[in-house]
Amino acid sequence: MKAFLILEDGTVFTGTSIGSKKEIISEIVFNTSMTGYLEVLTDPSYAGQAVVMTYPLIGNYGICHEDMESLRPWPDGYIVRELSRVPSNFRSNDSIQNFLETNDIPGISGIDTRALTKILREKGTMNGMITTNESFDVEEVKEKLKEYKPSGVVKKVTCTGSTVLEGNGYKVALMDFGAKRNIAKSLNERGCNVTIYPAFTPAEEIIADEPDGIMLSNGPGDPKECVSIINELKKLYNTEIPIFAICLGHQLMALATGADTHKMKYGHRGANHPVKDLNSGRVYISSQNHGYVVDSSTINPDIAEVGFINVNDKTVEGLRYKNKNIFTVQFHPEACPGPQDSSLLFDEFISMMERSKNNA
Repeated sequence: MKAFLILEDGTVFTGTSIGSKKEIISEIVFNTSMTGYLEVLTDPSYAGQAVVMTYPLIGNYGICHEDMESLRPWPDGYIVRELSRVPSNFRSNDSIQNFLETNDIPGISGIDTRALTKILREKGTMNGMITTNESFDVEEVKEKLKEYKPSGVVKKVTCTGSTVLEGNGYKVALMDFGAKRNIAKSLNERGCNVTIYPAFTPAEEIIADEPDGIMLSNGPGDPKECVSIINELKKLYNTEIPIFAICLGHQLMALATGADTHKMKYGHRGANHPVKDLNSGRVYISSQNHGYVVDSSTINPDIAEVGFINVNDKTVEGLRYKNKNIFTVQFHPEACPGPQDSSLLFDEFISMMERSKNNA
């Protein structure tokens, strides 16, 4: 069956329908990873977006449920050059086509994803529609696309109640703004007893549980929309509890301490982004997925300093807070599959909790 991708600027791509046949409007973003399509599909940070995979062949190693980063996929739509119909992998449980159908995610294959990505790079991220309706009116669709804005996505992806991953080490409170499964796993593998809390849990409840450290997770959407969460983070900042934050958590902590964020032209989404640790001079290859960034000019030098920068465009990739046991990163040190260079940041968090406990 024919499918169409219509962009906000009126560009139309014609291809083949994959997955669900429903019509969707979403923000169109691209990911440059060569592997890890299942992790991309099940990353809650993609809620409210339709993902273009720039690598031309997707699905060739099938679907392995064990590798999912959450219980279900989150993108509104999926856009590929070619979809492998016959996976080859002894671990495969399913085909990607069936996975998309089962989870009611529409998509389109057979289009020039390189041309599409060039448009998004040159003009910036824009909204789009995936439809199988051949009688669409481009001008009518363009009006609908201009009105669309992803909202309420953190509420959509966060857990509904707290859960515990038992360990015999430090007690960590993980705030779930759309947490990938591997964040809790990375902490638990280091012995931590991890309690996962819903995104809108009051700071008083977290503090009352007396954690040794607090982890702020990744998540989707515009960080400035999370007003109530930011207010709770201000309270957590004013404690002496060590805090480590990733991606959206990094942005929210920056907003809670007076810095500002802005939307990037097309964001960073892929598994090969170089980031430089300004303390050591070391460069890590990182996995990233974000469309917003902390504005370096708005960081109060008395509160925090830039700890990491993106080697390609010099944007802020991490902050170290002064006179506080807090550090935050924009990239994903827990990424799997993907580069493992920066996983040692979890060890740094463990050391921070150890120092805090010894000094108490």
